[in-house]
Amino acid sequence: MILRHVTIDCAEPYELAKFWSEVTGWPVSDVDAPGDDEVLVEAPSPVPGLLFIRVPEGKTVKNRIHFDWMPTERTRDEEVERIIALGAKVYEDHRTADGRGWVTLSDPEGNEFCVERGEAERGS
Repeated sequence: MILRHVTIDCAEPYELAKFWSEVTGWPVSDVDAPGDDEVLVEAPSPVPGLLFIRVPEGKTVKNRIHFDWMPTERTRDEEVERIIALGAKVYEDHRTADGRGWVTLSDPEGNEFCVERGEAERGS
């Protein structure tokens, strides 16, 4: 089997897909539009896409699973600042004085995700 999509329940699929498209640099599918109940952010193969589906209930508890992102073109801290500027909020800050650790952010609908150090930072 192949993991095709990671599906995220949400209130506003198109708006949340646009946020994640900005975060990842991956495009929103050309067939999706504002108001759609399902919106796909297309990931480069073989990475699964992010599928946002409208549900009536809001998020009420911590995620049972979440994304751990590793920057490729920026440092962890630069990436965190960039994503906050896009609309995320800091949920928990696990950075340590020695430069290790990660930051847990929440997207505009409150879904938590982490930003870790990139490969270059891990090697130094």
